[in-house]
Amino acid sequence: MTKFSIIVPCFNAEQTISATLKGFQAQTHADWEAIIVDDGSSDASCDIVQKIARRDDRIKLVFNLGKGPSAARNYGAMNVARNEIIAFCDADDIWTETKLETLANAFSNPKTHGAFGQIAFFNDTPSDASVYSTVPQAQLSIDMLLGENPVCTCSNITMRRDAFVATGGFSTKLVHNEDLDWLVRAVGQGLRIKGLHQLHTYYRTSPRGLSSDLAAMERSRQEVLKTAASFGAMPSATSNAIYNRYLSRRALRMSEDRFLPLRFAFAGMRISPAGFFSSPRRGALTLLAALSVPVLPRPIARRLFT
Repeated sequence: MTKFSIIVPCFNAEQTISATLKGFQAQTHADWEAIIVDDGSSDASCDIVQKIARRDDRIKLVFNLGKGPSAARNYGAMNVARNEIIAFCDADDIWTETKLETLANAFSNPKTHGAFGQIAFFNDTPSDASVYSTVPQAQLSIDMLLGENPVCTCSNITMRRDAFVATGGFSTKLVHNEDLDWLVRAVGQGLRIKGLHQLHTYYRTSPRGLSSDLAAMERSRQEVLKTAASFGAMPSATSNAIYNRYLSRRALRMSEDRFLPLRFAFAGMRISPAGFFSSPRRGALTLLAALSVPVLPRPIARRLFT
C-alpha cells in the first residue's frame, strides 16, 4: 500500500487546524503520517495538535521556529518524513475523503513524479463552495504556469520524496508564489506532474489573505520570471493575458480600487484577446464583473465579489 507523509506548516491556526486534521483522519486511504511543523505559534495551535495526536499516533508535532512556511515544508519533507510520497497541506485547508486513494492510484505508475487535483474555494465551510479550479488536459508546462497556475495552492501538491528533494525544495526567500516558483523549477527539470480530474482540496479563501497583496504578488512574479528564464522560457502573449485576467479577478475580491479590476482586464485584452477569452466563460464573466464594479454601490459590489 502506498504510504504518504503529509506536511502541514502551522502558525497561529487554532481556528482551522482541527478541521484540517479531521480531513486526514477521514481519508479512505489510511496509510499516512501527518507532520505538523509549527513555526512559533502563540495561540492554542500546538495544544490542539497535541491533544489530537494523543489519540492518533499518525499525527506528529515538530518545531521549526520563526523560519516561515516554505522552510517548514522543506524541513518536514526533507528531515522528518519517513514515506516515499510527500503531500502538502496548509493548516486552514481541508481535503476530500478520497484524495489519498486517488493519489495512490496515480502513483502506482512509477513514471509519475507528482500529481494534483481540482480545488474548490470556500469561505466558511466546504459546503458553501461554488467556484472550482480547472484541471488542464495537457501536461504542465512553464508557459501554462506563467498564465494561471492550475495547481493553485501548496495544499494541492503531492510528490515523490526523492523528486522533491532533487528540486531543492521551496524558495525560502519568497512569501508569495513560492509554490509557483517551485513548480516552474520542477517542470523545467523534467518532472512529470499529472493533473487528476477529481476534487481533492477545499481551499479557504480570504480577501485579506496573502494572495490579496497584489504589489507583493507582482514582485514575486518577477522572481518567478527569472526562474523561468533560467530554463529558457518566457511568458507568451496568451499566458500574460491569462495572468492579467487572474489579477482582475483577485482585484475584484479586494473591493478597494473600483477601477483596478477593469485596468487588469483591459491590459489582458490588449495583450491577447484570444488569451483573455481562452476560457470564454471565465473571460466574459471577469470582464462583465470588472465593468460593473465602478457603477455598483460599494456594499453590493462587496457582497458580490468578496
